[in-house]
Amino acid sequence: MPAESEGAVPVGVSPQLANRTELAGQLLERGILRYTPAGVPVIEFRVAHMSEQIEAGTSRRVECELACIALGTTALLLKEASPGTDLTVSGFLAAKSLKQKVPVLHVTMIEFAEKI
Repeated sequence: MPAESEGAVPVGVSPQLANRTELAGQLLERGILRYTPAGVPVIEFRVAHMSEQIEAGTSRRVECELACIALGTTALLLKEASPGTDLTVSGFLAAKSLKQKVPVLHVTMIEFAEKI
């Protein structure tokens, strides 16, 4: 059986779906809205996540912070959001830059939780 090459997408999986991330949490910090030279709105922000997950049959407390960036209408939705706002974001992971390979979540969809 041939070995899969590095970076290969498993058979039957769309390349777009192979890099999909969803995270629920709280808006930790939000940068200012800026615009690209082409006039596209862009905003950088951080999401804090806390949950209980099952790993190897044992419950484990999970906490993390993730750097995110949103462009277009998604960026405009975040413009007025305050730190502490509950939200769910989804998108794809990409390197921060050509020199910094740290992952950043490029948010393509955002949902704000309604406070009751």
